[in-house]
Amino acid sequence: MLVVETIARIRREYFVKGKLIKEIVRDVKVSRNTVRKVIRSGVTAFSYGRRVQPMPKLGPWRVELERMLTVNESKSRREQLTLLRLYEDLLDQGYGGGYDAVRRYAKSWRQRRSGSVAQAYVPLTFSPGEAYQFDWSHEFVVLAGVTTKVKVAHLRLCHSRMFFVRAYPRESQEMVFDAHDRAFRLFDGACRRGIYDNMKTAVESVFIGKARAFNRRFLQMCGHYLVEPTACTPRAGWEKGQVENQIGTIRGRFFTPRLRFKSYEELNAWLLDQCVAYARRHPHPSFKDKTVWQVFEDERPSLVAYLGPFDGFHSVPASVSKTCLVRFDSNKYSVAARAVGRPVEVHAYGDRIVIRQDGEIVAEHARRFGRDQTVYDPWHYVPVLARKPGALRNGAPFKDWVLPGALGRVRARLAGHDDGDRQMVDILTAVLADGLPALQAASAEALAGGACSADVVLNILNRRRQPSAPAPILTPERLRLRHEPLADCARYDRLRGAGHAAS
Repeated sequence: MLVVETIARIRREYFVKGKLIKEIVRDVKVSRNTVRKVIRSGVTAFSYGRRVQPMPKLGPWRVELERMLTVNESKSRREQLTLLRLYEDLLDQGYGGGYDAVRRYAKSWRQRRSGSVAQAYVPLTFSPGEAYQFDWSHEFVVLAGVTTKVKVAHLRLCHSRMFFVRAYPRESQEMVFDAHDRAFRLFDGACRRGIYDNMKTAVESVFIGKARAFNRRFLQMCGHYLVEPTACTPRAGWEKGQVENQIGTIRGRFFTPRLRFKSYEELNAWLLDQCVAYARRHPHPSFKDKTVWQVFEDERPSLVAYLGPFDGFHSVPASVSKTCLVRFDSNKYSVAARAVGRPVEVHAYGDRIVIRQDGEIVAEHARRFGRDQTVYDPWHYVPVLARKPGALRNGAPFKDWVLPGALGRVRARLAGHDDGDRQMVDILTAVLADGLPALQAASAEALAGGACSADVVLNILNRRRQPSAPAPILTPERLRLRHEPLADCARYDRLRGAGHAAS
């Protein structure tokens, strides 16, 4: 194939210098037909493309290879096979050609397919306070020295591009509730419409078109914040393209290189600072003369006012064991001893566990996300100590129990007595009737007086109790006096005079 330099030389030799064709053939060392083609066509470059590509060995296997490529493309990215694996599968079926032929054909197949399935999109625009987008991403961080895969919630205002991100151990529904509440608290409001994918914590059933059956608790959350939920079309991520792009941006700017923190609390505090700093620093993509934060400040009056936190918990019924423990999410949590023998309801929040029985809170703990962990509150077992005082020394809930303030000093003073555990149990039991602050004050007074024993502390508590006022007696109307009596001591003299006269 002629290069453009040779074509240019032939044209100059003929049209400028006026040489004959045979002279050009001799000087340039090309054929006569080639020189005639250049002169007559008037083009400055030639290209050659093979119209029919012979495939002597791959030809009979093209249909099977296309089927394999189509099936492989329909799988998720994580499950797709490499082209080398597909080549090996063809070899197992009897293909006798080389890998390069398969690779070239697969490349041309993808090019033809991309041209046939390519889609065009319409840019979207949103008015202030109209909508936000929500999605999850998976990132890797180092927490307390351990590489951990965390789930990151992303919420983004579509008009101002202001965003909020927070990391969680799970993608459960209570985490969705917590992320929304914290985001709306930061924005000081919510949008009129929320755009979601068809995540199971929000959508129970997908129908034709945009019709969805949303989860009942999810609808309660949207009703609380006055938000209308909207679900995207399956596999149409462009409908929430802003938050999809945000995931890539946040991953590159915040999570690369890999973050190192001691706990989720420290990680999320850092992420919140970065969200605000990024918004204050970067210009808005549509309003070039303003930052994202400035456009957000302009959008804030258009948001639906923040109405306070939604009670976003995931409720699960549970039973209480005889050791005052409730199992939830592969962990155990202690409850008050009075709850033993009756069912309870576990309310799981994003960061805590609240256990209720007949509407009354019988336990509240910080939530654990590991496995086979037991969380004790020693005060739950104090009523049991009244019957089993020996458990104070070896009971699992009381291991390494540090009593606050004066109570801890009283326990240290009683440790040397033979009946020190019994006396300490009597003191601790008083919490049930008088409360911890009153018991702390009584213990401090006993220590100040130099006499430290259960009798002294309990005596101080008895003296400090305020006597209850007697209940007022309501006099019936028919028994009320019409004329109030007057004090007249002369009546006694008259009575005495009447008595002497009679004798």
